[in-house]
Amino acid sequence: MSKAKIKKQDTFIDMTAMSDVTVLLLCFFMLTSTFVSNEPIKVNTPASVSEITIPEQDLVSILVDANGKIFMGFTNDQDRVDVLTAVGEEYGIEFTQPQLNAFKRLKTFGVPIQYMKNFLEFTTDQQEKFITDLENQRVGIPTEAMTDARGVISVDNEFLRWINNATIKNEKLKIAIKADKTTNYPVIKKVIDDLRSIKQNKYLMITSLRTTSNE
Repeated sequence: MSKAKIKKQDTFIDMTAMSDVTVLLLCFFMLTSTFVSNEPIKVNTPASVSEITIPEQDLVSILVDANGKIFMGFTNDQDRVDVLTAVGEEYGIEFTQPQLNAFKRLKTFGVPIQYMKNFLEFTTDQQEKFITDLENQRVGIPTEAMTDARGVISVDNEFLRWINNATIKNEKLKIAIKADKTTNYPVIKKVIDDLRSIKQNKYLMITSLRTTSNE
């Protein structure tokens, strides 16, 4: 008795629809994702249980590293330029348009105002090398008058001028403090006291989410 022949079935699967879905998903994630900007310093924040989302617009961030050096960053490009211009006017410093454009691209900065013009003339690599040299006294925004062997670094509290002008230029601006968990308390207290001196009593503290291993 002869064996029954099984008719072979076509196993071809049209993947066109799957490819379309994959491309659509890829486009969706690319358009909706928020990329974290590179910060010139590493700050290991303390852990907490708060899950409040940090605003993506109208925010000024105050970064305090483990050595107590202060950096700042604005989410809005125009805020960045407006505040630099205002602070420069208070110190009698006028920035050129190319310098303003260079500053507009900086997500985070931390240089005394009298060295800002030279800093903005650096290439991106030179700026990164300069800003990460934390042994350099000319890195970080001064919170008091400072001098070194080469002369005056700052004549007063530049950080206070930056914050004051920032809140004047954008009344909707929110303030966030991101400090390293090893930063000495007096440094953080000085930042908070400066904010209170200009009646800025509301601010966010940026922390990492506490997990079971943190407890």
